[in-house]
Amino acid sequence: MKPKLLVARPTFPSVIDALSVHFEVTSNQTDTAWTPDSWKLAIGQHDAALTTGSDPINAMVLGTHPRLKMVANMAVGYNNFDVPAMTALGVTASNTPDVLTETTADFGFALLMATARRMTESEHYLRAGHWKQWRYDMFAGAEVHGSTLGILGMGRIGQAIARRGAHGFGMKVIYHNRTQLSPELEADCKAEYVSKEALLRTADHVMLVLPYSAQAHHTVGATELSLMKPTATLVNIARGGIVDDAALAQALASGQIAAAGLDVFEGEPALNPALLTVPNVVLTPHIASATLKTRLAMAQLAADNLVAFFTEGKALTPLNQLAKSASA
Repeated sequence: MKPKLLVARPTFPSVIDALSVHFEVTSNQTDTAWTPDSWKLAIGQHDAALTTGSDPINAMVLGTHPRLKMVANMAVGYNNFDVPAMTALGVTASNTPDVLTETTADFGFALLMATARRMTESEHYLRAGHWKQWRYDMFAGAEVHGSTLGILGMGRIGQAIARRGAHGFGMKVIYHNRTQLSPELEADCKAEYVSKEALLRTADHVMLVLPYSAQAHHTVGATELSLMKPTATLVNIARGGIVDDAALAQALASGQIAAAGLDVFEGEPALNPALLTVPNVVLTPHIASATLKTRLAMAQLAADNLVAFFTEGKALTPLNQLAKSASA
């Protein structure tokens, strides 16, 4: 008997076909919305699951379902996982690092450019038929080349953004991280380690690329926004909840900072309605990794994690160190 696998959200048919060789697959290709009860029931009927960042795996969901042995997240972030609870219940967790680093960094820089240069605001102006003639100050935005880029969170994606800024745009790069990079990595990124307060006070553009945790909740709130320059921009491609969206909307409305670019939101897909009332914000629906090549690589790595666990007893990119066989 093949182990039973739940694919929680639609994915590439080729990946489903490959998984079907090793698993009895139940696939939600119609993207039917789960209620909390239907989600818990579905999880309890399977040996493994392939999830996205919106699918919770925690003690409440796992409950009394000892059958589940492995969950592969099709994302590099995993704040939808309660890894300690999964470990305690003998459930292996995995994510998809590395395969989305460069694509996400590309998007982060694109969002920075769109925010600094007021692209969304000016497009709305044009589409509304307001453009009548050229003016010297029409949608004059913030300089990017040669400015100071501050990065909060300096993992793989943060480093890739730093290289783009330093090597491609001649930016001075400063960063703050839980641990300082090695001298070799700092040299490669042309990045200087500073305190969080110094970064917020100094940077022309602040980019958030840190993982979400309870400790990281509202890393940027009203206090932090008050430290930033009134000409500064803030870009969040990390996770919703790292920014206090209500405080940010107020800072944008009052001109406390110049502009923001957001790909992630508190409580997404719901948005704080105040963010929709301010013109100086660029909003995108969590698409930083959204190229077909990268999304396929993410789905394939999640699938490879599942196959490796059930055939060899260990996931390729585990988040916890369980190494149980499928029969354990």
